[in-house]
Amino acid sequence: MTREECVELIHGDDELLFVDGHDNAIMGVCYRFGQEAIVAYNRRIIIQDLCEDMTCEIAEAEEFFGFNIIGAYVGERTPCFIDSGDM
Repeated sequence: MTREECVELIHGDDELLFVDGHDNAIMGVCYRFGQEAIVAYNRRIIIQDLCEDMTCEIAEAEEFFGFNIIGAYVGERTPCFIDSGDM
């Protein structure tokens, strides 16, 4: 799914937040009761991307992900990360 498709899904709301460099990991839009919609990413794809980009082992990529991506709370529209077990 693309950034544009996510924005279209929620009727042109351009307030969605995205993780730069990981558009290939976008799964869709997550809806939560009483809260704004957020972008959902596949955690495993991001970890794979980080391994390739950083030329490192999975453990290092997971540490980077935990500190710099999940740990980067930027408000109520912060994306969520799903581990779908599909890899």
